[in-house]
Amino acid sequence: MHSAGELNGLRVNGERLWASLMDLAKIGATPKGGVCRLAVSEADGKGRDLVVSWARAAGLTVTVDRIGNIFMRRPGRAMGKPPVMMGSHVDTQPTGGKFDGNYGVLAGLEVIRTLNDRRIETEAPLEVVAWTNEEGSRFVPVMMGSGVFCNVFPLEVALSAKDLQGKTVGDELRNIGYAGQLEPGGRAVAAYFEAHIEQGPVLEDAGKVIGVVEAVLGLRWYDCIVTGLESHAGATPMGRRKDALQVAATIMREVVAIAERYPPHGRGTVGFAQVHPNSRNVIPGQVTFSIDLRNVNRELHDRMDADLRAFAAMQQERTGVKVELREVSYNAPVHFHPDCVSAVRRATERLGYSHMPATSGPGHDAVFMARVAPTGMIFIPCKDGISHNEIEHAEPEHVTAGANVLLQAVLEKSGVAA
Repeated sequence: MHSAGELNGLRVNGERLWASLMDLAKIGATPKGGVCRLAVSEADGKGRDLVVSWARAAGLTVTVDRIGNIFMRRPGRAMGKPPVMMGSHVDTQPTGGKFDGNYGVLAGLEVIRTLNDRRIETEAPLEVVAWTNEEGSRFVPVMMGSGVFCNVFPLEVALSAKDLQGKTVGDELRNIGYAGQLEPGGRAVAAYFEAHIEQGPVLEDAGKVIGVVEAVLGLRWYDCIVTGLESHAGATPMGRRKDALQVAATIMREVVAIAERYPPHGRGTVGFAQVHPNSRNVIPGQVTFSIDLRNVNRELHDRMDADLRAFAAMQQERTGVKVELREVSYNAPVHFHPDCVSAVRRATERLGYSHMPATSGPGHDAVFMARVAPTGMIFIPCKDGISHNEIEHAEPEHVTAGANVLLQAVLEKSGVAA
């Protein structure tokens, strides 16, 4: 029997965790020190192979479902209980870093290794999961594997998604040997925890080691198409113009203004734009651009949407230029389960790490898992808040701290066999 003091004093092997992160980062390594392992690519297959080899060496049973999600299970004393899951993803951006996603998978594996070292048996089984195509940089939608598992996306739609070369997810899974037979989802999960770098500057600026993640911002994506009339830049008087770009620019400025009206979690971004005909001496006849609106409060998020639609309609009426606003994606704000949030907070306090409540701006697989199971997240700082970049970095002591919190939170939820 393990005493409470012994369990509270349990710590992961930080050096082993760091070495695993660095070894995985060699697969798809880039000249600038980052990683390129696009989802379901040859490099992704090799990365998966390495993680699976480590899992089997740790005595885990490995299964793969039809969308390629990898489940690595350690049995518990009560085999009939649903598992406590830990995980994230191992695919990266084209110019990605060593920690985004990879940390959550390998921190989970390190929890297992630590329990093995100390011969600690949990009541509930434990599973480490590596989800397919979280990043969405090669195939859309993003968070594909967890989305299929949680019945957000139909399996066949995900398998038939194509990259720019016309290759499908299903074919590429077969090519790398990860087209599993297990049907996705449809089973109980006791709890899900995801450890992750923050991907922003808040923890570092506040001097905190752990972010106890309480929620994830809701997201609305739009395509805005502004249609005027292209005409000669020299011959057309200012008062006679139907300049699509000027109307688009006014709406773009309003996107930022809307976000600033709904602090502290309002976000407004225009990240993509196309101008037609894109000629130096032609008044633009059409502009297509993206809009990204986020907030953690559902009511405020809805108000932001209403403000944008009203402003777009007003611009159309004022200028006579057609403004079409198409919502192309919506994820509601997610508030994680109080029991899981509390488990992370208690673990952090027992371990003596500085911490603060955190809200995630980016989406994560935990967003979809929160629909089917009690879910929580653990953030650690990343240098200068930089992620999705080859210079992405986390300090080894923070990497270890986050994994220690994960270990303690998982033990609280899974229970330890007497």
